[in-house]
Amino acid sequence: MTHLRINPSILSADFVNLEAELQRIASADAVHVDVMDNHFVPNLTLGLPIVRRIQQVSPVPLDVHLMIEDADRWAPAYAEAGAASVTFHAEAAAAPVRLARELRDAGAKAGMALRPSTPVEPYLDMLGELDMLLVMTVEPGFGGQSFLDLTLPKIRRAAEALKGTARPLVIQVDGGITEETILRAADAGATVFVAGSSVYGADDPAAAIAALRTAAVREG
Repeated sequence: MTHLRINPSILSADFVNLEAELQRIASADAVHVDVMDNHFVPNLTLGLPIVRRIQQVSPVPLDVHLMIEDADRWAPAYAEAGAASVTFHAEAAAAPVRLARELRDAGAKAGMALRPSTPVEPYLDMLGELDMLLVMTVEPGFGGQSFLDLTLPKIRRAAEALKGTARPLVIQVDGGITEETILRAADAGATVFVAGSSVYGADDPAAAIAALRTAAVREG
């Protein structure tokens, strides 16, 4: 069975006590770090200096999700900062193949994200250049949104397209992931799950991570 990963998002964490919040998810596979610039999405979070500091204190690898304009210019610096994976948005990249190769050359796994309304078909030929495809299951920019079931067919199409490809590539989903929705996402073909409020909104984040893992395995 494919290893299923749970990557809690610190978008739902207490930013005043971020180091302590990272320790609360030490049982996760990675921490999902949402970088927003108030241009590509209508929200502003954190930038490269804070990501560098998170990298220094995090007990788990960094899964950086760039919701920013001009990804071609800025994304490689996050790989150079030590992030295990860096995901840029297809809608914000002028040369996604080149960018994916630059990220990998800098030591990170290369991911590409698609908004809910962005079709996967135009990008099928370049999936071999990626390590991860992120299918947004909510509109990017804010936490706490409800899972959009309309994204499930796209996840299935991407999973079907990956069969038989030479490069191992995982499908990540981000947005509205709960013990209920993770079942549908896993059944569609996702193997990496970003969970924000369902983890950090729980009294015991470690128990919430374990519950999500069990729910995904039950379906997967």
